[in-house]
Amino acid sequence: MIDLLNEPKKAAPLFDGWQETLIWSCLQGVMGSIYVDDAKEPASAMAVLGDFYFLSGKPNRELTLYDPQQKAFRIMVSRDRAIDGCIEACYQEKAKKVTRYAIKKEPGIFDKERLQSFTDRLPSEYDMKMIDEALFLRLSKIDWCRDFVIQYQDYNRYKKYGMGVVILKDGEPVSGASSYSGYLGGIEVEIGTREDFRRKGLACICGAKLVLECMERGLYPSWDAQNLWSAALAQKLGYHFDKEYPAYEIYL
Repeated sequence: MIDLLNEPKKAAPLFDGWQETLIWSCLQGVMGSIYVDDAKEPASAMAVLGDFYFLSGKPNRELTLYDPQQKAFRIMVSRDRAIDGCIEACYQEKAKKVTRYAIKKEPGIFDKERLQSFTDRLPSEYDMKMIDEALFLRLSKIDWCRDFVIQYQDYNRYKKYGMGVVILKDGEPVSGASSYSGYLGGIEVEIGTREDFRRKGLACICGAKLVLECMERGLYPSWDAQNLWSAALAQKLGYHFDKEYPAYEIYL
């Protein structure tokens, strides 16, 4: 029997020390949900937010196979080799083991002048705008940038717990940086560029602008890198690399 925790903080001891803002969002009740093997005395827990499923506690096959969202794709992460083994046993060839790159969380490290120098490089043929309600609705309908806003049920929720910036060419979004999710005190950065506009430095400009906006608002822009390109961009903006860690991409 799998239970949805109505009081997410009950699972906090199972995630103790895990520096992952998506888990914090779930535990704080801001976004996402926590599922457990026993609502009264949980020994196994899974934090679910968007595509990400974080497993902790004792390995639990039923919980590992449980999917409240019925997703054809998800990313599963644990800190325990025994849980990793459970993921592999449950999903077998449907589980692809990948490497992700954790970036250190270091408030106060950013160089405002350096970041501003990046934003000043935006070529004149482009426009840069913060995501307002009209852009929020528009981005949610475009495949390549849907993740900029899709985790928020509406614009009011996004305005409260998120923020973002997009670069437009002839009125069309071509690059952006936004909050995949929000937590009390910060956001988790989602960044991307339309395929035909890559390698023009646009992602760097968007990322710099988003970090600057977070600094102005007293928020921390947490960054977790899917690949080495993302890790390199983070370091260019002033972040520092922490460590590699394994994850499983599940394709059903």
